[in-house]
Amino acid sequence: MKLGSDIKQAIESLALDKGVTVDSMYEALVSAFRSAYMRIEGAAEEARVTLDPDSGDVTVYAQELDNEGNVLKEWEADINDNDFGRIAAQSFKQMMTTKVRDAKRATVLEAYIGREGELITGIVTQFDSRFNQTIIDLQDAEAVIPSSERIPFERLERGNRIKALITEVREDAKGIPIIISRNRPEFIQRMLELEVPELNDGTIELRAIAREAGSRTKIAVFSNDPNVDPKGACVGSRGSRVRQIVNELKGEKLDVVEWREDKVRFIIEALGPADIELVEIDEHTKSAKVTVKDNQLSLAIGKEGQNARLAAKLTGYKIDIQGLGDSPKVEEVQEETKQEEE
Repeated sequence: MKLGSDIKQAIESLALDKGVTVDSMYEALVSAFRSAYMRIEGAAEEARVTLDPDSGDVTVYAQELDNEGNVLKEWEADINDNDFGRIAAQSFKQMMTTKVRDAKRATVLEAYIGREGELITGIVTQFDSRFNQTIIDLQDAEAVIPSSERIPFERLERGNRIKALITEVREDAKGIPIIISRNRPEFIQRMLELEVPELNDGTIELRAIAREAGSRTKIAVFSNDPNVDPKGACVGSRGSRVRQIVNELKGEKLDVVEWREDKVRFIIEALGPADIELVEIDEHTKSAKVTVKDNQLSLAIGKEGQNARLAAKLTGYKIDIQGLGDSPKVEEVQEETKQEEE
């Protein structure tokens, strides 16, 4: 059997078009010929196929095996079955599809392995209801956002351009190997680094972050330069930097607070925008008793307790908020705390 020059040229063009090697295409063709032979009537129990790419010669060798699988006898098969060519073509098409898929997968893995934690941009292409995930086109690859990694109640419509965080690149996954997220706190951090140069050059540090995706996020930042206001740098002129992030998050609120070494001051910052009258800290239980004026109570606690809950996550203290009583003022408690530390 001999491959014509037109078939050889078609194989080489197909390999170039699909982004696979010519050798892998010839391997698929050899496997297809073997598969086709094994399916014709009267075929031997085993066979091997050789193909010379230069001459185009294809030879099918029928084999007789012993009980242990060793070759006892081998001869050139006489192929005159009318279905052989059709079967070989079908097998080749299937194997070619597998080769192309494997080649694309290898290319994707090479480009994205080790990039977990990076921010990427893509376009929403479809929602896969079978696996409850959204497929995102990254131009050179595809990624998926599982339902568990989406922002709650967010509508990701086809054609939307979005940013997301690479969370995992699965080498052994059968489907799309790149997993991305929009609901993790790290996503906000990467977005901030994109908008705030001072976070990248070390002038400002992001010390803590607390997020309830789709609703509100609080971040605590610290400046290593006394001449740079960390909150102002993150918010930007007239809120321009924060606005870019809020737009990407479809309205999720973003509070920027200044990280303080003084835990009392830090808790006061974290509970903003409420005005705090008093903070009493118990370091043994990692808890804080916070007192506010009655007209600030609902603001400090927040809707359904969200402001207090995020402040607790941000500071690491369990926070109990109550209305104003006969407790000493904040300045007095701070002075007492300093004396105890000394």
